[in-house]
This record gives sequence, structure tokens and C-alpha cells, in this order.
Amino acid sequence: MGIREDVIFEGGPHRGDLILNLVLGFTLIWLPLTIGAVTRALWLRYRITSRRVTVNGGWLGQNRSDVIYSEITKVVTISRGFGFWGDMVITLKDGKRLELRSLPRFRELASYITERIDPQARQASTPLGQAT
Repeated sequence: MGIREDVIFEGGPHRGDLILNLVLGFTLIWLPLTIGAVTRALWLRYRITSRRVTVNGGWLGQNRSDVIYSEITKVVTISRGFGFWGDMVITLKDGKRLELRSLPRFRELASYITERIDPQARQASTPLGQAT
């Protein structure tokens, strides 16, 4: 019998990120960002549960990162795509950072994660551009 985990969010990046980058990809300047958006849409998957944050990514989605809430020292978010999706950076106790790009429902997920981390880390965690 395993430990019970409730899944809060499971899925890939927001579809708007792919659509916007495909539309803008017709310009030569935007082409690298379009390739990045297609790569994210194909191989990047997020899973946020009541116990941890999991990111599957990398080439063909072969890299996996698991972070439990007690390891998190800071959560920073920034909105993208007119606020429909956003990026989240999770800083860990060992100084490493985990980036969640084009995350749908990023405000709701950031507040869920922030509620589960240490009070000191909670004070350091804000949306980018807001004073602490």
C-alpha cells in the first residue's frame, strides 16, 4: 500500500503558447521561439500533486525531476500570453532551480504550492514585479 497522492494538475504547457508561437513563427526572427514551443508541446509534461512537483522534459521527455514541498525555498511566477499562462521558477534548498514554462492555471498552482512550503519560503515567494 503506497502513500496517497492527490493530483492537482497533470498536463503539458498551455496550448496558447504553441498557437501564438506558430502564428509568429512565420517571421524569421521568431522561428527559434516557435521551435521551442513545439518542443515543449511535444515532450514537456507537468504533474503537481499533494506531495510533490514532477516535470518530465528534455529530449523525447526522458528527463524527470521530482521536488517535494519541503525542499522548496522560493516560488516566483511571471505571466505570459496576456495572462492566460505563465512561467514558474521553483528554487530549491541546494540552490538549484526548476523552471515550469507556459504553465496553465499558473496563479492557482503557484498559490497551491506556496501554501505547502515553509513559512520563510512563503514570504520570499511572490509574483515577479511585486514587492515583498
